[in-house]
Amino acid sequence: MRYRLNVNDATREVDVPPEMPLLWVLRDELGLVGAKYGCGAGLCGACTVHVNGAAQRSCQLKVADIGQAKIHTIEHIGATPVGERLQQAWLKIDVMQCGYCQAGQIMSACALLGRNARPSDAEINSAMAGNICRCGCYHRIRSAIRIAAGLAEEDGHAA
Repeated sequence: MRYRLNVNDATREVDVPPEMPLLWVLRDELGLVGAKYGCGAGLCGACTVHVNGAAQRSCQLKVADIGQAKIHTIEHIGATPVGERLQQAWLKIDVMQCGYCQAGQIMSACALLGRNARPSDAEINSAMAGNICRCGCYHRIRSAIRIAAGLAEEDGHAA
């Protein structure tokens, strides 16, 4: 079946089965491989993308259910002011170890800062709870979000 999708502010056409998860459409059909397959059950967050600005697990979204929604992936996030700040903060304090989960982490963090520019630690923890980091980089992830939100500096002192 043919679908016209709005991905990263461009119209993309795909011919795929209606039940195909958005994750596989992005990766296999469109070559956007930033979203990763982790668990396939929407539990780990590695496949997180934005659908109309909200963080969603792309492994759980069927392409037939997308409709006219605007999809943004990690490949696009640096083009947004919040996404750029997050990417810079991630690099500034060297958040990553293996990096596998980081695209999903940044996508969830960007959705959080898009709806709450200055979240508390509790709000950060709540928003990020569905993203698993096998390397245990949670403290650095929270610190990078705080830096991007202007709540902290690299040395950990409040801004």
